[in-house]
Amino acid sequence: EWDPVKTLDTKGKVLRVLVSVGKLALLLGFLYMFICSLDILSSAFQLVGGKTAGDIFQDNSVLSNPLAGLVIGVLVTLLVQSSSTSSSIVVSMVSSGLLTVQLAVPIIMGTNIGTSVTNTLVAMTQAGDRSTFRRAFAGATVHDFFNWLSVLVLLPLEVATGYLYVVTKLIIDSFKIQTEEAPDLLNVITDVLTESIIQLDQSVLSGIATGDQEARNKSLIKKWCQTFTNTVRPGNITFTLKNISETHNIKKCTHLFVDVNLPDLFVGLILLALSLVVLCSCLVLIVKLLNSMLKGQVAGVIKKILNTDFPFPFGWVTGYIAIIVGAGMTFIVQSSSVFTSAITPLVGIGVISIERAYPLSLGSNIGTTTTAILAAMASPGDTLANALQVALVHFLFNISGIILWYPIPFTRIPIRLAKGLGNITASYRWFAAVYIICCFFILPFFVFSLSLAGWQALVGVGTPLVFVLIIIVAINVLQKRNPGCLPAALQSWDFLPLWAHSLAPWDKVVGAITAKCCCCCKCCQVAASDLEHREKESVEKNEKPQKEVYDNPAMSAEKEVENEIKIELQILKMTQL
Repeated sequence: EWDPVKTLDTKGKVLRVLVSVGKLALLLGFLYMFICSLDILSSAFQLVGGKTAGDIFQDNSVLSNPLAGLVIGVLVTLLVQSSSTSSSIVVSMVSSGLLTVQLAVPIIMGTNIGTSVTNTLVAMTQAGDRSTFRRAFAGATVHDFFNWLSVLVLLPLEVATGYLYVVTKLIIDSFKIQTEEAPDLLNVITDVLTESIIQLDQSVLSGIATGDQEARNKSLIKKWCQTFTNTVRPGNITFTLKNISETHNIKKCTHLFVDVNLPDLFVGLILLALSLVVLCSCLVLIVKLLNSMLKGQVAGVIKKILNTDFPFPFGWVTGYIAIIVGAGMTFIVQSSSVFTSAITPLVGIGVISIERAYPLSLGSNIGTTTTAILAAMASPGDTLANALQVALVHFLFNISGIILWYPIPFTRIPIRLAKGLGNITASYRWFAAVYIICCFFILPFFVFSLSLAGWQALVGVGTPLVFVLIIIVAINVLQKRNPGCLPAALQSWDFLPLWAHSLAPWDKVVGAITAKCCCCCKCCQVAASDLEHREKESVEKNEKPQKEVYDNPAMSAEKEVENEIKIELQILKMTQL
């Protein structure tokens, strides 16, 4: 078997090793910048919308509605781009008595959904190549579908039975919990860079959420990194007066924005723009480096190691090991968004299959809750039980979701839904933006608006819509599985106007708008070529039915070369005879 490495001389081999080491060092550097940019992005979102997030949490009458609580959890996590931050606000409200643990449960579910938008946005940066985008978007949205489906099942169950609250309460009452310090793992490395750029005062957000009027007038940008609080009792004998706390500033922070006299909003917008530029640049460079490093035999070996199951009868163990790996890696980086965003490009270039990315994402959900549990255990003794119960609710919610949507292969519905969405977005790339806007912004705001109008409005409008949606889904399933049991008119959606059951007319509208608005020739060509691509795609599917769209063709190049060599050898043998 021909190996290109064996044909190189010593100098060539050394040069090849040095280039590989250089690429690996660059890859680690870009990955470090990518993780730091996600951290800065989270800080930027907090500066832009953090105080609004605190205000949203204050309306306790709205939070009493479980659906409103769920939506508030989604919206606040979208604003601050960190489930850890939104969860910590919830913990502080529960600890201060402004929110009960029962009301906090739907909000915690919402934070799980809100945090999954980051890797979906990361997948959008790979829209240049259709095949890569198909895999990357499917790999990112499998996390979304898991979270949404888990909420659809567990939120009604929680409202009806209080399952999560009761179980976590029993756990808290059964064990004597001792406080521990939350660990700093990857933060030790990344904080060197991120804290030299910006540092935020998290107590301001918690203060706004708990109704502290003084916190409203404070800036989120931390000015003093070291302070000393001295408590004095006025008078010698008087005990009726309250103690007075005096805070003395000792050491000023050294980050870039410590002496900048700009409003939080402006600083947030500056950081938002810079972090997005760095994030997208790093992601593009990471993908290009991975593509250059992972090709040919190397790609085949790595793909085989990552995606191969254990031999029979232990094949089922592989997925659970992937869940443990996902949990462990997320515990190390201390952010599910960072971990899932990091594996999204790997899914895009075909190194990790969607079937393997799914358990890794489930593990990341568990990993982020274990960090929250350890952080809650660092709470003061009087608030420890409530803080820990909220963290355990998050943990039990994700465990329950895994039990629902993973152990039996038939129940792994998120994979099938994500692949279906990946196929749609590969053909109609604009639909990815529509999906993100609808699922993470329009739908939550619509439900939140109905919640503000009262539960009567929510039930009156929501029930018919849900009923119609269930009927449409049922008809779609029957059309694919058993169309004979449906009336002739319902065996297809052809009786509806084309725009009501196909994206093709909408694609022409989007293409026309893009062609008019786009000044760049490249953009115009991309918009104009969409229809031609879909016509070619149908022809290619007929010609190559055996080719799996979720496999990277670059990675199968080595096999094609081997097949060609075998054919040539057979021809030589025949000619010799």
